Amino acid sequence: QFFGHTPEKIIPKRPWLTIREIERLMQVHTKYATWNFTRDLFIFSTFTGIAIADLRNLKHDNIQQQEDGSLWIVLNRQKTGTTSYIPMLDIPIQIMEKYRDSEFAGEDGRVFKLQTRVVMNWQLKRLAKAAGIEKRLTFHMSRFSFATTICLSQGVPIETLSQMMGHLSIKTTQIYAEVTRTKIDEDMTNLAEKIQGQYEF
Repeated sequence: QFFGHTPEKIIPKRPWLTIREIERLMQVHTKYATWNFTRDLFIFSTFTGIAIADLRNLKHDNIQQQEDGSLWIVLNRQKTGTTSYIPMLDIPIQIMEKYRDSEFAGEDGRVFKLQTRVVMNWQLKRLAKAAGIEKRLTFHMSRFSFATTICLSQGVPIETLSQMMGHLSIKTTQIYAEVTRTKIDEDMTNLAEKIQGQYEF
């Protein structure tokens, strides 16, 4: 009974943010310092790929300056026990400095003092609405966005990404690559529609 049956191609709601959505989220400023802080943490995770559990425990000791002056986050991942090596881009460095001596600075050498997950998820829901993003924002999505939008789409090799994500096996990282292929396919389909009829051959 399955002969000749073509299953419908289900396009999942993309579990990551596009560069436009990330930019829109960065431009949202609310009158609540706690909301802005949660947004900044989400952006921090989007540009470092740090999982929420590791972000909660991130210490200043985990941030190491290399010989060339660059800052790297070096941490043992709570989930897998592997080590992540993440060069810090400009945006996460700015976020770290912004909260260094604020009410949101962590205790016992921790970089940040996070609110509960429930509170942050509620705030992210409001922030998404303010940014006109129709996806449910979670910290897992920020990690996913780092892998797909920030790294793989920009040509970062999968081996490098695997090291930054602290994956035990490159197979885990390949899931993100599969997703990126879907993204490339979507992007090219959109491009084909855009340029259709514009060029004569």
